[in-house]
Amino acid sequence: MDMRLEDWSDKLAFGIDVIDAQHKQLFELAASFEGNGDQIRVMKTLALLGNYVKEHFRDEEQLLELCAYPDLDAHRELHRTFRDMLRDLLADAGKMSLDEIADRVRYLINGWFYNHIMVADLDYVPLLKQRLGDTG
Repeated sequence: MDMRLEDWSDKLAFGIDVIDAQHKQLFELAASFEGNGDQIRVMKTLALLGNYVKEHFRDEEQLLELCAYPDLDAHRELHRTFRDMLRDLLADAGKMSLDEIADRVRYLINGWFYNHIMVADLDYVPLLKQRLGDTG
């Protein structure tokens, strides 16, 4: 799938503080793959990214469950797809160059995840704001 890569910007902010902060942090983690690095640092950052994604998806799904989001099962499946892609990257990383790893991370966050936010996540925003109030 050919997907345009995007960086974090305010157009990704929903006004739901906990979700916005976590989304922004994921983009910052992806940006940390830029520049020179060594294999150990990259692998540690990949593990950190994996843990952060797991935490974010858990928090987001709990909010959606609390708000009785009607498409929660489909949203969980999208999250599972992303976790599978990240798991595949972790499995392949030992055989990849640092540039190849950085390219895959950029695709995952600045491509797939960006589009996920702009389509799937944007769908739940009105319900969450209604149920949680506009403060997030």
